[in-house]
Amino acid sequence: MANKTIKLIITRQDSPNSSPYKETFEIPYRENMNIISALMETQKNPINANGEKTTPVNWESNCLEEVCGACSMVINGVPRQACSTLVDKLGTPIYLEPMATFPVMRDLAVDRSRMFDSLKKVKAWIPIDGTHDLGPGPRMPEKKRQWAYELSKCMTCGVCLEACPNVNSKSEFIGPAPLSQVRLFNAHPTGEMNRGERLDTLMEDGGLAGCGNSQNCVQVCPKGIPLTTSIAALNRDTNIQSFKNFFGSDYAY
Repeated sequence: MANKTIKLIITRQDSPNSSPYKETFEIPYRENMNIISALMETQKNPINANGEKTTPVNWESNCLEEVCGACSMVINGVPRQACSTLVDKLGTPIYLEPMATFPVMRDLAVDRSRMFDSLKKVKAWIPIDGTHDLGPGPRMPEKKRQWAYELSKCMTCGVCLEACPNVNSKSEFIGPAPLSQVRLFNAHPTGEMNRGERLDTLMEDGGLAGCGNSQNCVQVCPKGIPLTTSIAALNRDTNIQSFKNFFGSDYAY
């Protein structure tokens, strides 16, 4: 009996400005292969299914344990992590495409700068430079820490932005991941000092108003982060912030 093979149909693109095309590969099957393992086979022997020598497929990966988020791609029509997607659960052929939300650099590798720029826009960090000598900061209550930890699992993979119909080239909407990070850093006892600034940013173009509540994001998130819960909480917070801005900082809530 002939050795079992896997057929990969990969959407490729030679450069950011070139046209995409599909190329088929047949690779030897091994039990418990993930998509990264399958792609590595195409690099070891870059010959397509027609027997033609071709260029090795380009993609990004790093941790190989669903922590870094670098290997995000669209697998059989679903945005997900290539490292944690097993070939045995997909069948054949397997269709691999780059995420369409982000500009393609080459083949399956995309430029996720849009997402990182959005994190900068909402100040998704705690600015504590120069305060290391002030001693320990305030502690977070355990109940709040528990749900905040769930938000901290975000690995900036971009899968939720790919699934969101409101994140596209015609929209400035920053997407679910940066929104959830606003809630995370606003919940931190020290990060809360920039709470108003972050919420004001969400009330500008590209902020919360861009969410259409399709809830695709929470369905595809590989970490199970309650993104829609964060968005609902931020809607409340921005409404309160708008009252504070109107009546002054002494408005109670």
